[in-house]
Amino acid sequence: MAPSRNHTGFDIRKLAASAGTPANDPWARHERWRYTGPFTRFNRFKGSFPGLGIATVAFAIYCGYEYAFVKDEHHQLDTAAGSKQEH
Repeated sequence: MAPSRNHTGFDIRKLAASAGTPANDPWARHERWRYTGPFTRFNRFKGSFPGLGIATVAFAIYCGYEYAFVKDEHHQLDTAAGSKQEH
């Protein structure tokens, strides 16, 4: 059986073919500023978290210092002698 004809005369294939991107967009030069210079994606999000870089470095140095130099003598029980430490 042959496909039925659209009674309204509307052809979806012709619409899809004509709705593509135009060859000469008259608004292209007006839209160009949105994606260049200070409005690039990198520049827009560069200042989103000010101080995050220096804070990360400072925290890493602090964690390294604490691991290397600070002795944690709290929470250690002498189980060999069988006695409890008082806190």
